[in-house]
Amino acid sequence: MDDERADLIRRITETQRDLGRFFAMDRSPLFDSNLTLRQLKVVMLVHFHGSVSGQDLAHSLGVGLGTVTGIVDRLVGHGLVSRHEDPNDRRVRRIELTDAGRELVEQINDTGQGHFRRIMECLDLATLKMMAEVTERVHEVAAALTRPGSFTS
Repeated sequence: MDDERADLIRRITETQRDLGRFFAMDRSPLFDSNLTLRQLKVVMLVHFHGSVSGQDLAHSLGVGLGTVTGIVDRLVGHGLVSRHEDPNDRRVRRIELTDAGRELVEQINDTGQGHFRRIMECLDLATLKMMAEVTERVHEVAAALTRPGSFTS
């Protein structure tokens, strides 16, 4: 990687880190939730997928099924997820968000988007157009990276 490219990547990542600090200064349900990082990750994975099996979670987290069972037990205790039998395979238990779990994810997302929106509302139209193009391209690359073998620069 050439020096200019490496410097630009460093500057961008440092700016993102600084924005993260700025957002962390305000109260957020993310920091008020009393969930561990793994529990929060499970809530977000379930949110993104709608319904997951314990095996799916174990694979995504890189842990054993016993560890996932403990995490899910605690989330059930918090009222954020529920378990139910898979209609296609009675041996499999599926995990889904409860109304409280969906509300927590919405609050976290809304808070983050609200912070970012406040910043964007202060930017001029030319900068917003540039930002729209850049974020769309970043999204395209991120989507391509999730499809093995399909990334082109």
